[in-house]
Amino acid sequence: MSTVAESPSIDGEITMGEVLDRFPGAKRALFARYHIGGCQSCSYDNSETLAEVCERNEDLPVDEVIEHILSAHENDRKILIEPTDLQKRLEGKEDLRMLDLRTREEFEAVALPDSELFSNDLLQEIFGSEPKDRLIVLYDHTGDKTLDPAAYLIGHGFHNTRALRGGIDAYAQEADTSIPRYKLEFED
Repeated sequence: MSTVAESPSIDGEITMGEVLDRFPGAKRALFARYHIGGCQSCSYDNSETLAEVCERNEDLPVDEVIEHILSAHENDRKILIEPTDLQKRLEGKEDLRMLDLRTREEFEAVALPDSELFSNDLLQEIFGSEPKDRLIVLYDHTGDKTLDPAAYLIGHGFHNTRALRGGIDAYAQEADTSIPRYKLEFED
């Protein structure tokens, strides 16, 4: 299995926008432990530094918050599957289930082999009959919306659930260049 790159650097002077770019699970981690960023009263601006956010949230120790972000990031990395690893598994006809979290329009335009468009009905089917040890791979467009749903399935006993790092876009760049890439109108 391929390994994910080393953790990016972080310090108190990093902006919250950079934190969220470098550590996709940071928003969830900060809210879960410190109640930062989940509602209007504890929100932050992407241009604020991590140190500024810590200071106005009960003067939290910056080093402690950084350690928590890094720890959460390491846990998230364990959930990720690399595009080239997934490609090998697909080519090897491994018994896995591919769940596409994108919109129906995106799914109909381009999808990974043997994937299914995620829905609540499909989730109920998985809960009712899916073997708990089967590999389930979730993907979206760029990989930024898969960690929470993967963690949800893992929390319900599907411990072999993974999120495709970088989504279908990374897969198209790194594993199978025959898959068309696209950009959504509202993306940067």
